[in-house]
Amino acid sequence: MKQLQKIFLQGLVTFLPIALTIYIIYAGVAIVDSFLGDALRQILPIYIPGLGFLITIVLILLLGLMLNNLLAGGIFQKLEQKLTKVPFIKAIYSPLRDLMNLFSKGGGPGGLQKVVLVDIGEGETPIRAMGLVTRESFKDVPAIEQNAGDRVAVYIPMSYGLGGFTLMIPRNRITPLDMPIEKAMSLAITGWVKADKNEGEKK
Repeated sequence: MKQLQKIFLQGLVTFLPIALTIYIIYAGVAIVDSFLGDALRQILPIYIPGLGFLITIVLILLLGLMLNNLLAGGIFQKLEQKLTKVPFIKAIYSPLRDLMNLFSKGGGPGGLQKVVLVDIGEGETPIRAMGLVTRESFKDVPAIEQNAGDRVAVYIPMSYGLGGFTLMIPRNRITPLDMPIEKAMSLAITGWVKADKNEGEKK
């Protein structure tokens, strides 16, 4: 029974990540396909599954091309400014836009800038937490800039995708790490569990 249980667990550990990955991809494609799929079913006599997904991807690419055009980009920027002035829409649209910009810009300005270790507590050997610097300047938020001092905003992710929190940390209490942001997020999501058995040997 112990051997059978061991074999079952080995199969389960291999099967679950594959099954969940396939399911998440399938669910994502199905959601995107439904955006235009329902409308296309009403128009077309015969609907091919996945057509809505393909058309949505093409429309997103066309939108990206238009935004790279000075005229179309300027029109969209003015439209975006109008949207952010509507109270109800502003409360939904602005945070979503900022969140997408945060991850899409990666290590560039306005995005996640670098991985750091944050010293928590006092003493010679304080507890350390890994965080991501989200901004080092608060000029666009005068109320915070006046009270920030020599501090930066650091996002501390929680394990297993359970969220996180942002802290205003003095610069002298953070230590930059030479680590890609993607690697840091991967470690945070898995609770720093070592998934690659050969990682230590490679080093």
